[in-house]
Amino acid sequence: MTHAQFTSARQWAILLALFFLVSPLLRAQESPNDAEGCKDSPLVTRMPGSTLVGCDHKEFDQLKVPLGQNKYGEDVEKTLEGEVSEWTYQPREGAADIQVFRNFQNAIKAAGLMIDYSSEPNELVAHKGNTWYWLENGNNGYWRQNMVVVKGMNQEVTADANALADEIKKSGHVAVYGIHFDTGKFAILPDSEKVLGEVLKLLPDNPGLKLRIEGHTDNVGAKAANQVLSQKRAQAVMGWLIANGIDAPRLTAQGFGDGKPVADNSTDASRAKNRRVELAKL
Repeated sequence: MTHAQFTSARQWAILLALFFLVSPLLRAQESPNDAEGCKDSPLVTRMPGSTLVGCDHKEFDQLKVPLGQNKYGEDVEKTLEGEVSEWTYQPREGAADIQVFRNFQNAIKAAGLMIDYSSEPNELVAHKGNTWYWLENGNNGYWRQNMVVVKGMNQEVTADANALADEIKKSGHVAVYGIHFDTGKFAILPDSEKVLGEVLKLLPDNPGLKLRIEGHTDNVGAKAANQVLSQKRAQAVMGWLIANGIDAPRLTAQGFGDGKPVADNSTDASRAKNRRVELAKL
């Protein structure tokens, strides 16, 4: 079992444990009117007599949850990325909003989740470890539960020499992910060699091509330090290519620090997109 598989299995084991703790508080039989293919949340089920009218699940997505307001009266949100699920319920007839809200609130507390924000009888946000829960009152007779298991995205698309060449021909540059460095350092890590090998193949296959190796960082740290780091990382990649047979006159290196982000730096995943090497046609 890989580390990622072990982590995922452990997270779901925790959720199941929470389910068996909470379910005596909120337990109900499935309704014959439930939406096809939908099953109750493993974290909190439903009040008796409720109908599950919709559900959704994404392997990886982004969700912004409310955390109240700051001292200036501005709304505060937290952006979460990971495995996102939602369930929409219609409570039984006669159940008041505060009754529904309080039932879910008590169940969440019993499960050991820490409540981060509560605006009764409309919203509740809580979490335990990497699992976040958001209850919403739609004010239209429906309630929605959202659950996010926070985790990084598994990179499923890898660059190859042909794809790199096609993008350079189309736009004049291409971002290359998979060239890794330790935090704050510029020595290339061994797991980068597969991607570097594709860059290496790109140049002999396109003998007239000259490239600028560009280094980019996220916005963590001082701008001046990021500028120096990005320059050294770009030079490290250029040095690797020259050491593996590419003629030095075909390459230059330049660092841009955090000055050219491609994402907003608000989450680990978006910062990872900004930490990149780019190849630009000269």
